[in-house]
Amino acid sequence: MTEIFETIRYTADVVCIRGGSVLLIERGWPPHKGRLALPGGHVDPGETSRAAAARELMEETGVHVDADDMNLIGVYDTPDRDPRGRYVTAAYLVTVDNTTTAHAGDDAAAVRWVPLDDTGALAFDHGEIVAAARCRHNTPF
Repeated sequence: MTEIFETIRYTADVVCIRGGSVLLIERGWPPHKGRLALPGGHVDPGETSRAAAARELMEETGVHVDADDMNLIGVYDTPDRDPRGRYVTAAYLVTVDNTTTAHAGDDAAAVRWVPLDDTGALAFDHGEIVAAARCRHNTPF
């Protein structure tokens, strides 16, 4: 029997909601360069996915939130969700004040607040994640 080893990378993504809008980044790097996506990235050694989600949100958009304010939407692990290889992400939902502003940083070429119910086609499986967050957002925690 031949053993097959697969490298699995662990990431965290954030659905950040302000009023009726979600914060999206324009990807500055391949894959999906130029397409809109959720803020997110790799979980660093010794870091929880929740802490990574808060850190990535801050690095990519300048939006600071307490990691404890994030609620898990779900874990997304479809083998072909990322063309670079096997990526498993923990996706989080956080709601921010209507006065919250954002600016592009780190891997983001730009940021924008997009109507939550009209994001258009997003990179990776982020449309699926936003749809799950919309259902959760309309349900009291």
